[in-house]
Amino acid sequence: MRPLLNNDLHRFPSERRKGLAGTAIIHSVALALLLIFGFTPPPPPEYEEGIIVNFGTDLTGSGLIEPSAPPVQEEASVPQPQAVQPAPPEKALLTQNTEEAPEIKKVDPAVEKRRLEKIEADRIAREQIEAERKKKELEEAERKRIEAEQKRQADIMNRTRDALASSKNAGTTSTGEGTAGGAGNQGVPTGSVDSKVRGDGSGLGDKGISYDLGGRGFQSLPAPRYEYQVEGRVVVEVSVDREGRVTQATPGFKGSTTLDENLLKVAREAAMKARFDQKPDAPLIQKGTITYNFILK
Repeated sequence: MRPLLNNDLHRFPSERRKGLAGTAIIHSVALALLLIFGFTPPPPPEYEEGIIVNFGTDLTGSGLIEPSAPPVQEEASVPQPQAVQPAPPEKALLTQNTEEAPEIKKVDPAVEKRRLEKIEADRIAREQIEAERKKKELEEAERKRIEAEQKRQADIMNRTRDALASSKNAGTTSTGEGTAGGAGNQGVPTGSVDSKVRGDGSGLGDKGISYDLGGRGFQSLPAPRYEYQVEGRVVVEVSVDREGRVTQATPGFKGSTTLDENLLKVAREAAMKARFDQKPDAPLIQKGTITYNFILK
């Protein structure tokens, strides 16, 4: 069999096209490799090489040793103002939306008992103070009432005495009465015009002791011990309960003419021993007076 020649290849169009396609592919691959690797510039050298040149300050010079550099004058540095550090921002307060359960404290029974006892003692003390205050108010009101009643009775007695005196003296020229002699009406302003006792009388009329307790009667009025060479009148203010007992006596009340300590003492002692009639409807504490007349014999 005879081999095919080049001229014979032209007779087969398919083989020709295959050859052209292969040639084009090879050239395309080669061009791509050249574009990628062949046209990239080389990296510059890390250090450039050159000649070291000594730069001086003159055009002429001699010697082989480089002179030392002149000393450098350091400039005075101006202190830089310190920067003001800004204040750190305040931290926001942490809040909690959820409420914690309250802690239950243990109570010592002994401490709690003492606390309750103290509260009760304070309450009792306040009640006692309030009761004492009300008692004093009642006593003061009663004293004022008694004084007003005494004044009213004295006014009635004075008007009655004046009326009786006027009726007895009608048609006469008498200007006084008495046994001591001299002008004037012997006696005391609180006495009775019908009495023949010239001087301070008493509840009994003749013993130098008188009392005033709003018309309330008495059971006993002991006489004071009189062992001193002093005379005068001592009025004792007394507080009498419903049973008739004297609970308090204060000598030297209004109307007294002496403040001798001995007379005041014995007058108070005698007043504390006095007893009056019981009176269930009387005030809780009734105020009155006992008058002692000390006369030298």
